[in-house]
Amino acid sequence: MFTGIVEEQGEVVALEQLGEAARLSVRGKIVTGDAGHGDSIAVNGVCLTVVTVEGEVFTVDVMRETLERSSLGGLVSGSKVNLERAVRADQRLGGHIMQGHVDGVGTILAREPGEHWDDVTVALPADLNRYVVEKGSIAVDGVSLTVTKVGATSFGISLIPTTLQLTNLGAKQPGEQVNLEVDVIAKYVEKLVAR
Repeated sequence: MFTGIVEEQGEVVALEQLGEAARLSVRGKIVTGDAGHGDSIAVNGVCLTVVTVEGEVFTVDVMRETLERSSLGGLVSGSKVNLERAVRADQRLGGHIMQGHVDGVGTILAREPGEHWDDVTVALPADLNRYVVEKGSIAVDGVSLTVTKVGATSFGISLIPTTLQLTNLGAKQPGEQVNLEVDVIAKYVEKLVAR
């Protein structure tokens, strides 16, 4: 489980294509501090399992399903990624409950810089629209954010200075893709009500 409070921006060292899978190596000083084989680290909101740790670089295997449902397949050496270790039971939940299971990929449509924050509009896959509500939570590239507006095919978010400085969302521009995870509670409620 994750909370969407990014611990650091890491840097992709390599993305090795292995047919229907890939091996991703990422440099992250904080997340590798206590990481070991089998630990979970969210990379741009995608929960991945650590295979090896060498110094400040950890390696994970990425299966075809993940490559197809997320933007990880488009990473290249030098790409900046948001990193978060799985939450411990004794930690505060500063963001919202996240699984690291990406529901879809969105595209940044617009970005309006403000004096103290940026307003960003993101295209939303049609099948996810029903889970997104104004003032609700959504994870964008693994960052827990509050939805400021919802349209038929898009939603808005506002990025505060901390988010702009500490995550890759500070540099993302219109046309770039982002991983989206909607609030899992909404999906459970929908299934229960449907019965």
